[in-house]
Amino acid sequence: MIEIFDDIRKLYLFKLPCLELVSYIEFFSETSLTATRQHIDTEEFTVKLFPSYTPTIWINLGSAYILKNGSNWKVIDESTDVLVLRNEIIERKNLPSDNIFTIKFHPGGLEAVFGVSQAKIASEIINASEIICPQMLQKLKSSSCFNDRVTLLQELFLSKLNQHRKTSCYFNYIQQATALFCASGFAAKNNELAEKLGLSEKNFYRYLTKTIGINPKQYMAILRARTALTAYINKPADFNPYAYGYFDSSHFYKDVLKFTGKTLSTQLS
Repeated sequence: MIEIFDDIRKLYLFKLPCLELVSYIEFFSETSLTATRQHIDTEEFTVKLFPSYTPTIWINLGSAYILKNGSNWKVIDESTDVLVLRNEIIERKNLPSDNIFTIKFHPGGLEAVFGVSQAKIASEIINASEIICPQMLQKLKSSSCFNDRVTLLQELFLSKLNQHRKTSCYFNYIQQATALFCASGFAAKNNELAEKLGLSEKNFYRYLTKTIGINPKQYMAILRARTALTAYINKPADFNPYAYGYFDSSHFYKDVLKFTGKTLSTQLS
């Protein structure tokens, strides 16, 4: 299954974070064993995810699986929980018996909550016990249901958030810059965004690169490609490349190739 092109979400239960955490965390999710049995009829299936620079924690509630982060495959055993940046294409080979709890942060959200820079993660697969203590991870795994796990984590995250308020300045710049870029029809340049934020272009570049782990131009290009491709897949007949800051359809197709590693026609075949 391929993100954007396939409905991966149908295999999972989802829950939005509480109001105090909604700026930092996109969602919590957990494998729906019922849905997996209903939709997956093979012994093994692969989930492919495109770059997003959204730090993601996968807590393993089931069996071992194989994870490809970039070009390297790694076996993740049943007792291991991981943190990845999602700065490149990720593939996860799952079995129908797999059960994974996911915490997906917004860009900069991990640092705002834990004080851990996502830029330092890069292409590494980090053991989640480096930021969530082993005792808490075990408590999450022994909890009876998805909602209980979410409640435990939200209590932890709120307590951590209060300890790292000083990082919120850079995080706010990311959120504001992203909103301004989207509002501009995905066409605003760095200097235009910096001016609206009251920053020099140099500081704008430095703050976002330091916090996200990629320079603003590249990050905005990923955001535009992801948003435009999603719109195209959802309603291809209504898609207008100009609405996403593209010069023409050819410009959009080139961006899709750069974002997914394959041409749009190949992805759809």
